[in-house]
Amino acid sequence: MYTLGINAAFHDPAACLVWNGQVVAAAEEERFSRIKHGKRPVPFSAYELPFNAIDYCLREGKITLSDIHHVAYSLDPSILMPDYAGSGDIRLPLEPSANPVGPPWDSAWDPLFTSYIVNAPRQLVGAVPHHLKERLKAKNAGYQWHFVEHHLAHAASAFIPSPFDHAAVLTIDGRGERATTTYNLAVRSRKGRVNITRLGQVEMPHSLGLLYESITDHLGFLHSCDEYKVMALASFGKPRYMEDFDQIIRLGGSGSYRIETGDLEERFGPARNRGEQFEQRHYDIASSLQTALEKAILEITYWLREETGFKSLCMAGGVALNCVMNAHLRDDGPFDEIWIQPVAGDAGTALGAALWIDAGEHDLGFFPGWRMDHTLLGPAFNDREIEDFLIRSKLLYHRLDDIPGETANLLAQGKIVGWFQGRMEFGPRALGARSILASPLDASMQQKLNGIKDREDFRPVAPVVLEEEASNWFACSGPSPFMLFVHDVLPRRIDLIPAVKHVDGSARIQTINRGQNRLYYDLVREFGRLTGVPILVNTSFNTRDEPIVCTPRDALESFCTSPLDALVIGSFLLSKSGRSAGPQVAR
Repeated sequence: MYTLGINAAFHDPAACLVWNGQVVAAAEEERFSRIKHGKRPVPFSAYELPFNAIDYCLREGKITLSDIHHVAYSLDPSILMPDYAGSGDIRLPLEPSANPVGPPWDSAWDPLFTSYIVNAPRQLVGAVPHHLKERLKAKNAGYQWHFVEHHLAHAASAFIPSPFDHAAVLTIDGRGERATTTYNLAVRSRKGRVNITRLGQVEMPHSLGLLYESITDHLGFLHSCDEYKVMALASFGKPRYMEDFDQIIRLGGSGSYRIETGDLEERFGPARNRGEQFEQRHYDIASSLQTALEKAILEITYWLREETGFKSLCMAGGVALNCVMNAHLRDDGPFDEIWIQPVAGDAGTALGAALWIDAGEHDLGFFPGWRMDHTLLGPAFNDREIEDFLIRSKLLYHRLDDIPGETANLLAQGKIVGWFQGRMEFGPRALGARSILASPLDASMQQKLNGIKDREDFRPVAPVVLEEEASNWFACSGPSPFMLFVHDVLPRRIDLIPAVKHVDGSARIQTINRGQNRLYYDLVREFGRLTGVPILVNTSFNTRDEPIVCTPRDALESFCTSPLDALVIGSFLLSKSGRSAGPQVAR
């Protein structure tokens, strides 16, 4: 049984293909369209289905749309606007933005937004781009369409792939249909049946995710996009606006809270314009916001632990990508174990919706349960495909006999290397398939990498470390494969890896074992053999405002238009020096 999951309503459109409980493929639309986050979260683009990502998933499964049994779309329009359910028509002002209706959190555009979603089943078969029609033809389509509530899709993405058979599940983001935060109890039976029970929820307009977005905008960043920058900025300030945030975030009992934002400029002064210099108050606002978020989530999770009685917590939703908050929960929270969906943002709802419908349609006891220990679910390109493109591009290259050994030698020389290997990552983190890699030994490496990627100077870069070596370098008690938690660098090691230490002494680490990614593991191990440090700097293979590279063409364009020293793509090495260390091939 094939189930196709789709996220398309807000931002980060994505697709996922599940076959009998196993994830075959998953990818974001941005990887193919080359539009960061796929689109901006506005109602005019709700009709845009992730056709390229869907096409990739079908191609990976070697099927067409006609072979699909179920389609799961991660938003339910009947919850969004129940008054329009089955009515047959909508009303839309000629100038919606000039004609506000209802409470301020509702939009006059909502009828059009809802109409787009209601018509998604027709869009899937009637609006396919010409070049994708062959695989997405569905003359005899027999699939059943399911609208899955947004936060249920988040909850399923958090629990079903987790290592737990029972857990509390917290989902927290900007908004779904109405919910912004949900509290759930999840149980997996011996036969694999999954039950997720909603214990409570917070609804619009009260949203910790939207609060974080509004402060992101106030600080001169792009909301629904740059929240992670505010998290990094927070380490440079002090939480001297906590009294203000205590008035903004009003915590109640049983996980409830209210957000009373008011006028941000009256509270915090004029908003910063993009590109303006940072003032100390900007750092302090970010610090206060981050501290207030951690305080609120900590109190909520103590209630959730008592309410469920479970010792394990699963999390999803965009706020769950806040790795500083996650570390606070890990160190000071009430749960013994925390598992966070690595694709916690809206793209992950395509995965969650597909897994939820798949789990409900058959007894998983007949199939091995799927557990998510890597995110390598995207496209791959073999050496023949890569070399054909290199030849066509008339580029000089060198075939490597020992990919990890020769690459480690370049990195030990201080070179910055684009790394393109195997299936690409699903989600926002580059985890060793589409990465820029560098040595952590040089204190100036962070500045160099931020220069290459045209990033703000305050943003840290992250380390990848051998799983078995992690506790020797970081305050780390177990695997952390998805860069979802920060860990303090051990004091005795700080001077050895200055490039990966943030201003507060922490690092957002990725641990790697050989079973997860053999070539990547061997590279880090070989660098450790050469230098005595089993750690590399790992950042995503892209430049400013560009999605992570997906294809050989993307990789070469990024390499050729940035100051990278070398590109290791499949078995091939390209160097900016004009000649690589070995015989050249150019045809």
